[in-house]
Amino acid sequence: MDQEDRQKNMKELIKQLAEVWGPSGYEHRVRATLQAMVAPYVEASYVDGLGNLIVRVGNGGKKILFAAHMDQIGMMITYREPSGFLRFSPIGGLLRPTLVGQRAVFEDGTVGTIGVHDQWGTARTHLPDLDGFFIDVSDGQGGDFQHGQPAVIESRVISRGSRIVGGALDDRVGCAVLVKALHDLNKQCANTVYMAFTVQEEVGERGAAPATFGVQPDVAIAVDVTPTGDEPKNLKLPVQLGAGTAIKIQDQGLLVSPAVQAWMVATAEQHEIRYQREVLHMGRTDATQMQLVGRGIPTGAVSIPCRYVHTPSETVDEHDCYQTVALITGLANAPIPDFVA
Repeated sequence: MDQEDRQKNMKELIKQLAEVWGPSGYEHRVRATLQAMVAPYVEASYVDGLGNLIVRVGNGGKKILFAAHMDQIGMMITYREPSGFLRFSPIGGLLRPTLVGQRAVFEDGTVGTIGVHDQWGTARTHLPDLDGFFIDVSDGQGGDFQHGQPAVIESRVISRGSRIVGGALDDRVGCAVLVKALHDLNKQCANTVYMAFTVQEEVGERGAAPATFGVQPDVAIAVDVTPTGDEPKNLKLPVQLGAGTAIKIQDQGLLVSPAVQAWMVATAEQHEIRYQREVLHMGRTDATQMQLVGRGIPTGAVSIPCRYVHTPSETVDEHDCYQTVALITGLANAPIPDFVA
């Protein structure tokens, strides 16, 4: 496969996964898509009690677990006004500035418009809390929407050169990277490699702990996106888009031990993989829960740089995706030391 085909393959893989409807707690469509994608490349798979999809390749060396979450942020209908407008609460980190005029998509394909109180008045300069927003699903014929129905913000995935833009790249891009890594490994690896496609990360990393408990790995690695610091007047963050995969040092839920850091960095340098060191003073990943399972699991994280996280236009660079794939396959075949903190 030449370079052009490889790039097209990654773009199409991300697009296929990112456009599947699947808010936290309702990942069944994403899981079914992933099951079909990975079936030719794995030796065993199962779905646990919470809905995590876990697959395995290899049967030697030590056990390593990679995890990327399937869910996306969304909305839950909490009340239907007598007029038919729908009130909602967030599923995960829904950002109010991203909402006005966006389209909410329900599982059956119904599309509603998100409106805000007093759009031409105070809302122009001061957005209200979420109770000041509503979803308009009117079709002139009534409709039967009730509380308890989930929705996501509509978004299609587009390409702009090497950049891939769309909603739910957090963390369908991580899922795509794991699928590509399974393809490249082709059931051949020095260690016993598990990959978990987890549920409910956006509402508290709820799927990560049971997935890790079921595997009991010697080392665990979360695969997720991370914000960049290369936008105008942005936060002072060291990660840049297009500068390679990011090896996490710290975030709000994880301090990676020096031994795990050294193992990941040495693997990246051995394989001439472009990497950045990630220090993030906000946000968490599945690694927050993975490290706490049992007596404790040596845990790290590898991140795909992403601009505009938690918006309908999250942006990644395909070259960073391929560098992340290379690091994952490298770690899958690297000797795993006896880690000490």
